[in-house]
Amino acid sequence: MSKKACHSELVAETNKGGESLPLARTSSLATPSSGGIRNKSERMQFQAHPRNAPDSTPIEAPYELPDGWKWIPLLKSFENKTSSNKKLPTKDYSDAGKYAIIDQGQEFIGGYSDKTDFVFDGELPIIVFGDHTKCIKYIDFPFIQGADGVKILKPISIVDSKYFYYALKNIHFPDLGYRRHFPIFKDYQFPLPPTLAEQQRIVNRIETMFAKLDQAQEKAQSVLDSFETRKAAILHKAFTGELTAKWRKENGVPDDSWENKLFQELIIGTPQNGMYKSKDYYGNGTKILRIDCFYDGSIVSWDLLKRLQISDDELETYHLDLNDIVINRVNSMPYLGKSALIRELPENCVFESNMMRIKLNKSLLQPEFIIRFLNSTKGLSELRKNAKQAVNQASINQQDVKNVVVPVPSLAEQQEIVRILDTVLGKESRAKEAAQTVLDQITLLKKSILARAFRGEL
Repeated sequence: MSKKACHSELVAETNKGGESLPLARTSSLATPSSGGIRNKSERMQFQAHPRNAPDSTPIEAPYELPDGWKWIPLLKSFENKTSSNKKLPTKDYSDAGKYAIIDQGQEFIGGYSDKTDFVFDGELPIIVFGDHTKCIKYIDFPFIQGADGVKILKPISIVDSKYFYYALKNIHFPDLGYRRHFPIFKDYQFPLPPTLAEQQRIVNRIETMFAKLDQAQEKAQSVLDSFETRKAAILHKAFTGELTAKWRKENGVPDDSWENKLFQELIIGTPQNGMYKSKDYYGNGTKILRIDCFYDGSIVSWDLLKRLQISDDELETYHLDLNDIVINRVNSMPYLGKSALIRELPENCVFESNMMRIKLNKSLLQPEFIIRFLNSTKGLSELRKNAKQAVNQASINQQDVKNVVVPVPSLAEQQEIVRILDTVLGKESRAKEAAQTVLDQITLLKKSILARAFRGEL
């Protein structure tokens, strides 16, 4: 079954309102009545525990609820079980251990530990809320509370734990950066069905629909996750001759026709570092290419380039030409050596000091061939092999670039390699884009399902 087919059957069920629960300033809550509590035991639960008794002042509801449902202030729907002396610092995390560490990170499990004394000793299940990250996790197994920023929430007895988990995920908390979000819980409320049985029915309905979407999500995520691996494998074949083995045979080209050459033999002149100008010069004038404006061999957008005031002499010295290559010479190691080919020049442009410019000898190198090599695993390894490392930063110089070893076939074979890569990697890129589109659609569908669930429409 295609990824699209895996979730298309849910579209009709989830096309009614895709909004998350709106922010509602909680001023009050209606007193529970016989319409809100269906049996004696639930009435006793409200009365027996102060935390179970919602505020008695009427509230302004964000939208109309089904009969018997009530709005409940978020702060009155749980008990805060966060421990101040049982949170394990990040430095004490291990890659393996008896107990999972649950923190506020994006990963469900932050690490592991064998420290029994730190294990959460309250009743399960609970919900972990990331005070800074807004990550929400449902935990029904023994765990250790992670470092700062974790809130452990235990729903009150009239609120099903899974229902509370999904209700919390349906609330759209504003992004406060790295500020704490727990203080704004007082401004929120969520709708509560009258019985635990009804809450559990809604949870079952949500999870049945989510399960179908999760199948498609898993397949799409697999395509996305493996894209870079597949791309690296294709580029490896390109620059070891495997990709054009058939072409060489058909064209009578010997397999040993490739030569390893130093980059200095393939370029004109010496790599040149870019220009430095203080921020006082920025604003109007000539465009300047910066390292944040190119990715994977290409300029992201010429419209994003900043401008600065420079002299005619500076323009003459640092201007870019078509088919120039720029290489990032100072950065953190994962970004060091990234490069781009100047395929177009809408107007005059210079380049900044943390990159260098290379002019190719086009009688030996096809520009599209070399830019793909430089951005391959093999090419980046060559660029970085003599990098100098400092704290959070690494650098390469002109000599390091000149000493890069390049596998060089004939110009005709270079052109064939570029043609094949354009075809194969183009298909891979389209598959990646399609997978991302599916993931985006699934995210929207899940939001729509939750929105309908908490309006009583499931």
